[in-house]
Amino acid sequence: MKMLVLGAGLQGCACAFDLLRDPEVSRVTIADLQPERMSRFLARTEDPRLMPVTLDVTNHAAVLEVMKDHDAVLSAIPYYFNGPMAKLAVEAGCHFADLGGNTEIVMEQKKLETEARAKGLSIMPDCGLAPGMVNILAAEGIRRLDVADRVRIYVGGLPQHPEPPLNYQIVYSLEGALDYYTTPSWILRDGKPVTVDALSELEDVEFPTPVGTLEAFHTAGGISTMPFSFEGKIREMEYKTLRYPGHADLMRAVREMGLLDLTPVMVKGKEIVPRDAFIASVSPKLTKPEGRDLVALRVVVSGTKAGQPLTTTFDLVDRYDEVHGISAMMRCTGYSLSVTGLVQARRQVIRFGVTTPDEGMPYDRYVEMLGERGVVIRES
Repeated sequence: MKMLVLGAGLQGCACAFDLLRDPEVSRVTIADLQPERMSRFLARTEDPRLMPVTLDVTNHAAVLEVMKDHDAVLSAIPYYFNGPMAKLAVEAGCHFADLGGNTEIVMEQKKLETEARAKGLSIMPDCGLAPGMVNILAAEGIRRLDVADRVRIYVGGLPQHPEPPLNYQIVYSLEGALDYYTTPSWILRDGKPVTVDALSELEDVEFPTPVGTLEAFHTAGGISTMPFSFEGKIREMEYKTLRYPGHADLMRAVREMGLLDLTPVMVKGKEIVPRDAFIASVSPKLTKPEGRDLVALRVVVSGTKAGQPLTTTFDLVDRYDEVHGISAMMRCTGYSLSVTGLVQARRQVIRFGVTTPDEGMPYDRYVEMLGERGVVIRES
């Protein structure tokens, strides 16, 4: 199998690293404007199957040529490139998966259904942690019930040793995180898709020590198109981000002061985008190269089976890989993407065409492959 990874950032490198551990993979091409920036844990593998390539993804002709020589394309670049990348993959005859996170772009990718299915291709957006892993778990919980009533999803990437005031460290794109904090979140209420304000409706969620009490609040993009897929079928479905207590109040104040706005303001005669300035200011303080992170996840699906109430809970707490120097967020997100690509290349998906993970990924195989990587999902 020949696999192409777009993006040599944190998640792309984790994805490529994991692909190289599969003996059936004959080549992993990692393409980026600056492929030399790849993480140390990937660069030091010295695996001859790893081929760094300099590529500008805005040059669609060049992208198409690179894609043509691969079985599957795994996109770990910013979400706004994923629409044209999926279209190019279909043209090139490759399977395609991305980390997604933007519902409107997924809706555009769905328009590739007829062509992708005719070519026997799997196009699967939203294949990271959330969206991605959580969608697969939620869908499995729903399938096990005769009537599903409520789905609650909680996910957070957190420092193992939080430092005030935000008790947070950058575990993936800060630009993406702030987008989730400012975009309304789609949920299901009374069976209908509605939006709620990001950072709203706080609740406490308990995890075993040493994680302890976390706060949960609405953020955008975590369950992608599921509120629309399950409209009228499930009464309530929501996704919330997990953080240490107090984080949401601080970020809500930052947002309300306009520091996350995208409309430029004049500063000493120059136009400045407040969010760009905020990111530039806080990134050095929230970037902790020696910091150790964890991922906490809980998916709770409630309803009835054979006339009796039943609730299935999926839990995951994953931690930084000390041996390889790979963060928990990279393991849970990048490995989710690599597993998806391997399932696609082996033609083990539920169906071909354009599917989100809850529609196209076989639950048992996905959980088994993650478990082989030490990312263990527990059920109760």
